[in-house]
Amino acid sequence: MKVLIALENVVMDGVKRAATVLGNELSKQLDVAYYSLSETVPYYTLEAPLIIAKRPVSSDILNYFGDSPYERYADQISDLCDYVVENEYGCVILPAGLLTSFAPFIKEKAPNVNVIAWMHNNYETYTTKYYAGMLAEFERGLAAADTVVVLTAFDYERYREFNQNTVKIYNPLTLIPEKRADLNSHLIAFTGRIAIQHKGIDLLLEAAKSLKDDWKIAIAGSGTPEDMATFKALVARFGVADKIIYRGALKDKALQDHYESASIFVSTSRWEGMPLVMGEAMGFGLPVVAMANTGSAEYLQEDRYGIMTKPQDVADFVRVLDRMTASRFLRRYYSARSLERVKHFAPEAVVSRWLPVIMETKRETKEELV
Repeated sequence: MKVLIALENVVMDGVKRAATVLGNELSKQLDVAYYSLSETVPYYTLEAPLIIAKRPVSSDILNYFGDSPYERYADQISDLCDYVVENEYGCVILPAGLLTSFAPFIKEKAPNVNVIAWMHNNYETYTTKYYAGMLAEFERGLAAADTVVVLTAFDYERYREFNQNTVKIYNPLTLIPEKRADLNSHLIAFTGRIAIQHKGIDLLLEAAKSLKDDWKIAIAGSGTPEDMATFKALVARFGVADKIIYRGALKDKALQDHYESASIFVSTSRWEGMPLVMGEAMGFGLPVVAMANTGSAEYLQEDRYGIMTKPQDVADFVRVLDRMTASRFLRRYYSARSLERVKHFAPEAVVSRWLPVIMETKRETKEELV
């Protein structure tokens, strides 16, 4: 089986991270290749060949959230379809909304190819924020795909309205721990892009005001120049420069150290699909305190594997974080729960769920899809 994983690019981004980790694992058993719409140096290590689109798009676009994708990407859609046919791929995986919108054209050109749409964020975020300007095309792509893969129970119910052949498969663990976290440390880890609204950076920095004198928050991640300027302004506004250790974007050993040196992991996102970084933190045995969204709800399972606070409620978040910082017993308890939960994201477990979907018999193409 030849499998093609299409991507907008291979830059630092959660979607690309999940796709490359899965692709690297699948390449141990299948003939896998990556296909990028833009010509960029891969941020992540690839264990399979990378093909650059014949007519690549600008590498300045991290993820396309605009309108009229069939007009703006007409050349890239045509070239991708031709490449799939000419190289006799049996399966094409399309992560996120833009690439999913290409599904009807792939099915028209290569009806026997198994097309999988892979959703990395929750339904409301995709339909009301990211892909609101191309909603019709996005929904056509969902309907045309042979299978839609989602990450949470919440999204399973909603995406099934567009495609009954929807399955829930977790993303694989993206960082294999070398050591356990130091639960005696007075350091709280936060990992994520400095995307103010999405990641709730403003909420995080407001909460930092209430930290006990000897506790700090270490932040790993970077953002656009505009978001970084806002980040610095918020640090000053809340007067928390002495509470924040900003480490920038980290990977490999530096990211390992970031988790190992902490005793708690926090998330303040306003919305998430299923954040890879929470799974990373759990792998190190970090107890988790997270504001509620569909992604944290799937990970924490009604506080069984961590504590979820009210969404966007800084006071409630601070109340729970105070309990966690004050009690080593509580940290040890939820550390054990994290290590229990992370077993569900082991690469071999995830690949075992993906393989039947990839090898599945394709359904017949419907004329109305294109």
